[in-house]
Amino acid sequence: IRSIVGAEGGHDNFQCFTGRGTRNQPPGGWPMFGSVVSKLQGVADAGLPPFVGLENKTKHRPYNLATPGFLGVSHRSFQTEGEGKADLVLNDLSVERLADRKSLLAGFDHFRRDVDGSGLMDGLDVFQQQAFGVLTSSKLAAALDYTKEDPRLIARYGKGDPAIRGDASPRINEHFLIARRLVEAGARAVTVSFGFWDYHGQNHQIAKEDFPMLDQAVTALVQDLHDRGLEKDVSVVVWGEFGRTPTINKDAGRDHWPRVSCALLAGGGMKTGQVIGATDRLGGECTERPVRFGDVFATLYHNLGIPAETTVTDLTGRPQYIVEQGCEPMRELVS
Repeated sequence: IRSIVGAEGGHDNFQCFTGRGTRNQPPGGWPMFGSVVSKLQGVADAGLPPFVGLENKTKHRPYNLATPGFLGVSHRSFQTEGEGKADLVLNDLSVERLADRKSLLAGFDHFRRDVDGSGLMDGLDVFQQQAFGVLTSSKLAAALDYTKEDPRLIARYGKGDPAIRGDASPRINEHFLIARRLVEAGARAVTVSFGFWDYHGQNHQIAKEDFPMLDQAVTALVQDLHDRGLEKDVSVVVWGEFGRTPTINKDAGRDHWPRVSCALLAGGGMKTGQVIGATDRLGGECTERPVRFGDVFATLYHNLGIPAETTVTDLTGRPQYIVEQGCEPMRELVS
C-alpha cells in the first residue's frame, strides 16, 4: 500500500498498534489490536498467552509501548523481554506446590470479589489464570526456542544484530521466526519491532544496512507461512508511524513526513500480489486511493472473522467500535 494517510506525526507505535489517533481517547485509552482480539476471541491454549509482544525495551519508550487501554491488564500483551522473563521457569517449584499457593491466594482474594464492583478484580483473575497456565506449561518456552528449527530455515530468516542503534529497537531477524512459532502454537496476535528508522542523517548509508535485513526476514516469514499452509490463516502487516520527507536534508537524511506513508500486507487469505494507491513522483503526496490506519485494521479484523462494526465496552460502560466509524475492510484485498 503506497498511500497510507492520517498519521499524526508522533514518534510512537500508537497508530500502528491501535489504528487510532491519540486525541479524544475514552477513559483508559484505546486498546491495541492484540488486546481487542484477546478480549473477543480469548485464549486458544491455556499454556500460551493470546497476545505476545516481542518488542525490546527502548530508550525512547513510546516506540514500544504496550497498552491494553480500557480493556485492562488481562488483555495486555505478554512481553517476552519484560521484567518477568525469569518467571517463565518454575525454579524447582513443583506444579503441586504452585497449586497450593494458588489456593491460598484465592482465599485471600475471596472477600475482595464481594466488594469490588468495578470489574478490575475479574480482570486480574483472568490475568492470574493466564499466568498460572504459562508457568505450568512448556508451550510458551518451547515456542520461543527457535533453535529447534532446521538450521537451513533459521539461516533463511537471516542473522539479527542485537546491538541498539539510537533510541529504538535492535534488528533481530530471529523474532520473525519466533512470531511464526508463537502463532502456530496458539497465540492469536504477535507484535515485533525492528530497527531504527529515524534517518535524519546518513540516510543512504544506513538504509543499505537495514532494508536488506528487514527484506530477508519478512520474505522468509511469508514464504514460511506458505510452506506450512498458513497463508490463509495468518495475516502479516509491516509498517511504521509515518513517512519520510521526499527531499534530502543538509545531513544527507530524511525528516518526518506524516502526509503519506506505506505498508505491506501478506497472508490472511487476502488477494495479494497488488500495489494499492499511489503518490506523486516524489513520494510526497497521496494521489490515488488514500488508505487510513483504520482501514488496515478493519481488514485484519475481517481476516479473523471479526466485523468492523463490533463493539467492546469501555470503563464507563459505553460500547466502542473496534475501528473508527467509516473505516472498512479494503475491497481490493477481501471478498
